[in-house]
Amino acid sequence: PCPGSLCLPQPAMAEAAGDAGLGPGAGPAQEGAELAAVIGATVPTGFEQTAAEEVQEKLGSASRISRDRGKIYFAVPARSLPQVHRLRSVDNLFVVVEEFKDYQFKENKEDALKDLEDLVKKLPWTNPLKVWELNNSLKKKKTKRKKHNFQSPASKEKLNGGGEEEGAEQKDTNDQEDCAQNTAGVEPPGSQDPEKPQGVASQNGEEEEEDNEQLDARDEVQASSGSGTKAGDVQTAEGEAKVLKFRVTCNRAGDKHSFTSNEAARDFGGAVQEHFQWKADMTNFDVEVLLNIHNNEVVVGIALTEESLHRRNITHFGPTTLRSTLAYGMLRLCDPQPTDIIVDPMCGTGAIPIEGAAEWPCCYHIAGDNNPQAVKRAANNICSLLRKNESKDSSAALGVPLDIIQWDICNLPLRTGSVDIVVTDMPFGKRIGSKKKNWDLYPACLMEMGRICTPGTGRAVLLTQDKKCFAKALSRVGHIWRRAQTVWVNVGGLHAAVYLLRRTWERAEERRSFW
Repeated sequence: PCPGSLCLPQPAMAEAAGDAGLGPGAGPAQEGAELAAVIGATVPTGFEQTAAEEVQEKLGSASRISRDRGKIYFAVPARSLPQVHRLRSVDNLFVVVEEFKDYQFKENKEDALKDLEDLVKKLPWTNPLKVWELNNSLKKKKTKRKKHNFQSPASKEKLNGGGEEEGAEQKDTNDQEDCAQNTAGVEPPGSQDPEKPQGVASQNGEEEEEDNEQLDARDEVQASSGSGTKAGDVQTAEGEAKVLKFRVTCNRAGDKHSFTSNEAARDFGGAVQEHFQWKADMTNFDVEVLLNIHNNEVVVGIALTEESLHRRNITHFGPTTLRSTLAYGMLRLCDPQPTDIIVDPMCGTGAIPIEGAAEWPCCYHIAGDNNPQAVKRAANNICSLLRKNESKDSSAALGVPLDIIQWDICNLPLRTGSVDIVVTDMPFGKRIGSKKKNWDLYPACLMEMGRICTPGTGRAVLLTQDKKCFAKALSRVGHIWRRAQTVWVNVGGLHAAVYLLRRTWERAEERRSFW
């Protein structure tokens, strides 16, 4: 149990809530006031501003971009959780327990870790745990609804492959789990709770009608406010409080700490177990407590997502499947307008055009690739999207404005000047193609993209890690493309760039003999 007398004020949360227009008391909800939360979201590195703009546009909340790259924070009423899960630019979500913008770590390791342990019983856990409980109840309701609906392969198939962006993150998490496991014993396999709630439905793309979700969220907020259950306990069918299972995940960055992330997770986790009397379980956990340390910035949170939201569209993965959240950021960068024709000439598994068709249905999306296996995967992913739409409302299934074609990127079967936008993930020359081939491929691609794009108004958003080759290729076609913006991103540990190019008024055919 979390004694109310130990819950201290939340200066950073209140400040963030005030920035988001919810007033200074929005962090720790006051008596009789609507339950509110400060939400933290991890986003593709480099697209923090894009995510902040989406939050402002769809939720009406101002965001603060963290000094720790790849994170934003915003305050919302708890009833808005369904819309939060429908954001297209965020990977993972968590509710902030408390944030310390200038935490002073002791130089001695034992003292620093002891301070982290002591911090646990001083944190204001009550309202964040109510938000977590509300989030859980929405998951359960969606899971029940899905059982009555047509199940698409997306909901049947376990999505393990996330493309090239997964490796580095997974390794760090495993290290932290091993360490926390040494602190407090893990439940034996036989005692794992079979009724552990499944992942949030919107993570698998199974979005429900907004009105129903809003009604559920509002009901749950009222029930949570009037409930006498202690924060952190869950009511079972018999009305008894179930002991929760948990794990602590620590992400640490900075070279001035006297301890490792493993040691911080171990000691902080031990204090959490002692404070709440929860059971430690590294795999079948109910609650994931997050301890994010970036230099002197410390954020304690509770995870609201069980797997990244970027896996929402893809059921058939290729060797370099692009995150849906990164695809959204790239598309948003080129500002699609209704009736625009958007082409991805090297579509791979179709992550970019599928995301485009889902979020910009008033545009027409054309995907293509020279690899027949890639075209097949993309077609299967499009079919999964269609089946998912049918399962939501079979009476009003309209299909998606998207076609997939096998073609040669250097000789596209499209009329000159007929395309408004080109968005694509170009071969890095690592898993697909080679750096040597890119020296010929990149200039030829840029020339052909320039031919099909509308002079003066056409634009291209291109992702590549082979920045030297791209810069050289761009200098050779400077008469038709002008670089307008560069966004530096991290793709699976690789330092890559997203280039926004604008089409000049010059006709591309005039210099085709140059090639």
